Amino acid sequence: MLSSLRCVLNVTRGIIKLASLKVSKQVLNKLHVKGVFQIHFRFLQTFLVIQSRQSFTLMSDLETPPPPVQTGEKRVCPEDEEQDFPLKKPRTEAEHDNGAAPSRDEEASGLPEEEANEGEEEEDGGTFADMMKHGLTETDVGILKFVSDHEGFSGILKERYSDFVVHEINKQGKTVHLDDISVPADTEEVQGEDHQPKEDDVLTEEQKQQLGDLQLYKNKEGNVSIQVMDDTKEKRTLIHKAIKTQFPGLETKTEEKDGCKFIVAYHVAGKKALAVKTSAAPRKHFWPKNRGSYCHFVLYKENKDTMDAINVLSKFLRLRPNMFSYMGTKDKRAITVQEIAVLKITAERLAHLNKCLLNLKVGNFTYKNHPLKLGELQGNHFTVIIRNISGSEEQVHQAMTSLKQTGFINYYGMQRFGTTAVPTQHVGRAILRNNWNEVVDLILKPRPGAEKEYLVRCREEWAKTQDPEAALKKLPNKRCLEGQLLRGLSMYGKKNIVTAFGLIPRNNRLMYIHSYQSFVWNTMVSRRIEAFGLKAVGGDLVLRGTTAHVLSAEEAEQHSIHDIVMPLPGFDVIYPTHHIGEGYRELLSADGLDIDNMRHKVKDYSLSGAYRRVIIRPTDVSWEVIHYDDPRISLVHTDFEKLEKKPAPVFNTEGKYRALRIEFSLPPSTYATMAIREILKLDTSIKKQTQLNTLWFN
Repeated sequence: MLSSLRCVLNVTRGIIKLASLKVSKQVLNKLHVKGVFQIHFRFLQTFLVIQSRQSFTLMSDLETPPPPVQTGEKRVCPEDEEQDFPLKKPRTEAEHDNGAAPSRDEEASGLPEEEANEGEEEEDGGTFADMMKHGLTETDVGILKFVSDHEGFSGILKERYSDFVVHEINKQGKTVHLDDISVPADTEEVQGEDHQPKEDDVLTEEQKQQLGDLQLYKNKEGNVSIQVMDDTKEKRTLIHKAIKTQFPGLETKTEEKDGCKFIVAYHVAGKKALAVKTSAAPRKHFWPKNRGSYCHFVLYKENKDTMDAINVLSKFLRLRPNMFSYMGTKDKRAITVQEIAVLKITAERLAHLNKCLLNLKVGNFTYKNHPLKLGELQGNHFTVIIRNISGSEEQVHQAMTSLKQTGFINYYGMQRFGTTAVPTQHVGRAILRNNWNEVVDLILKPRPGAEKEYLVRCREEWAKTQDPEAALKKLPNKRCLEGQLLRGLSMYGKKNIVTAFGLIPRNNRLMYIHSYQSFVWNTMVSRRIEAFGLKAVGGDLVLRGTTAHVLSAEEAEQHSIHDIVMPLPGFDVIYPTHHIGEGYRELLSADGLDIDNMRHKVKDYSLSGAYRRVIIRPTDVSWEVIHYDDPRISLVHTDFEKLEKKPAPVFNTEGKYRALRIEFSLPPSTYATMAIREILKLDTSIKKQTQLNTLWFN
């Protein structure tokens, strides 16, 4: 029977192993099945990969690992190899780009890659059957309604990461593009600079080759020694500067051997290099007074999330990640373009990175006197390819016309609520109830479903002994949430859980309570749509400036559903005066919370609340159905391809495959997945996708 199953499931790009066979992310990475259920496999792949990385994110704004490089996928560098949410929310939500939740591994990603990924190689635990039994559906998190009555259709979302392209819309309303990688001329010349030797002249071609190999990780633990022949301080300074400018990622020091002085270059990311201690204070680099303190630049990235990209840049530039600022984080499994600012780093140093970075490109440099702030952006512009669509031209037209004219319900997407059998909103509810033993139990207890083997062993050890040190020893990667909590418990004891819990990075801690707020909002919005449909009624809320106003029945006649907002629960919001407002109180009361007392003993967990629009109508909506023959080619002409003067993709009107190409713009903190859900009429939860797959297999 097993062999016959293998025959049946031997599909175009790989094999799924069912039931007792363990499912690897490598197998699912190759998966490609033709037919109505194609989209479900992409979500299933996402689920497994995220499980293996211990991430809270899922689906369309998710983080998934890169697929194998295929012919036609565009790469950025020619060389070999590669929000969060404010505590006191503003009156209207603008905290996080298209809804992407912070990654659990964000804090670890600033470490050397080999350390941060320690333990990644271990095989995933659990089976395919396990994964089908556990997890959340949209119903579990309050996502119940659609705004249109058109017939849905199937398709493949994010078949390739180049099928999802995001361009930031800055605070001036301009869509950000990477279209210039030149270095701007300095506004002030350094006195006497023309009389100094050029940096390129102080290094020989052989030395440049050795330094280049060291920079590109070919000799990560080694170093390159350059003897200073004409030993003067000026000559040594010039060599130091030449190495650091031309080879970002390398650090230098001066050593004396046998009476001769050498400049020693080593890789800043090497373990031995990280251990190097220098007693001398860092040199202050010259910075012209009339140059802005911050270098603003455009970051183009492929298949890498914003924090990972920032950490890569910080390693090469020998900076702390917090020296960079940005307006929002972007998806990983996508091509994204956004503005970044960094303090007192020249455009020249940044431009040199283009020689050695993979899947990253920087450009459009300008100097300004201010950093960037989270939430300052006006939104994001999306270009999305949904491949192998089953819908007719009429179905596509109806779906897209509805999206353009009416919009979609502004639900928080499934990635907000976690991928495991323990939803993040349950942990958030326990925090708000001040039940810290339950918080620890929810995070550390054994749970059904697929997890890494070392996490399973860690949970079993905790359940058996309640000994944080013993459980911690089961984790090869102690930077995951479980490891951080166990380390806190071993340091501060089980009677001081609040302090121990504080060792988890703040953004991750706040994610739990914001997840609970999101669950309440989704649930109450579904009830409001069920009760009153898509029209404004007396008792609804609208915003006047930043203040919420309750509509009378007469005022409601002058407003549409697009004006209506609903509150996230907190101590500084008001609620609708119709029966949905009372529903908030009932829901929180059933969860053991007092809606009139949302302040917490721990200030970090006090919720002020916020208002969020019920319906979002995308702007700049356009679409076309395209035909193509080669599923491996990119169907979007990217900024990098335009810089390289590569031709735009040519579509064959008689091609055997059909895809829907969509463009639209959304405001911050809005989930693109919820817009696509409205188009396809598809349940986006992993549990539902795996159930549908199983029915199809049977």
